[in-house]
Amino acid sequence: MRLAVGCAMWNLSSWQGRFVAHRLPPQERLRSYASWCDAVEGNTTFYATPSRQTVESWARQTAGDFRFVVKLPKVITHDRCLRGVDDDVRAFLDAIEPLGGRAHAVWIQLPGAFGTGDVPLLARFLSRLPRGHRYAVEVRHPEFFDDPRAAGLLAAALATVAAEWIPFDTSVFFRSPPTSAAERDAWAKKPRVSRRVIALTDRPIVRYLGRDDPGQTAEGWRPWVHTVAGWLREGRSPTMFIHTPDNADAPMLARRFHDDVRALVPDLEALPEPIPAEPLTLF
Repeated sequence: MRLAVGCAMWNLSSWQGRFVAHRLPPQERLRSYASWCDAVEGNTTFYATPSRQTVESWARQTAGDFRFVVKLPKVITHDRCLRGVDDDVRAFLDAIEPLGGRAHAVWIQLPGAFGTGDVPLLARFLSRLPRGHRYAVEVRHPEFFDDPRAAGLLAAALATVAAEWIPFDTSVFFRSPPTSAAERDAWAKKPRVSRRVIALTDRPIVRYLGRDDPGQTAEGWRPWVHTVAGWLREGRSPTMFIHTPDNADAPMLARRFHDDVRALVPDLEALPEPIPAEPLTLF
């Protein structure tokens, strides 16, 4: 029984001195983050395939059971729209090979324009992928969340390769108008879709966006606490990513979510104590 929790990134300037030591070199910050959370979204790979040397550094800084959900580069999903990308996919999978089992899933985030008519294209793309990895797909077109037929077509395509459907729950965020610069920026950029709570595989992955206020964020995730607890009781091993517009408290909030689930599922093992951000002193 395991619930992994994490954030959208492992390095943020506002975390220094709180979750990560001030003088820690950038190439060592993942190790510190990994003492707070046991999963991370690999958003940086959306912009370029990392070098093998970089990925080897990620592996050195994390335990063998740490979970990376690594996003396919946008040249594959957005620029070329899944067409003629075999070489790019092969280069990406070769680059992340040093992660081994840490590569929990390869994340295929599709553009907002990707709709029901594009599902056959996705099915063909998935059928060509190597079977040595798990895959997870995120869609943003509202019809997949509001039209049962569209949802069924997508779920059927994913089932052919045992791929998961990653929901991005923004319902709490869009419940009331933004109150900060970070919230206004997210208001303009994040997808507005209905909450989806159906897991397709034994390793569901969820992205949840709260508010800058930690109390509102925790209040909004209450339904997810019960959903995730239910998945654990069913023998699934979920991964939950906690977002806020400024992400200032994200590592702490991720651990708090884990604690909330553990209150319902006492057999769930507690997360280990994190590395102190600053060395302990006697004075």
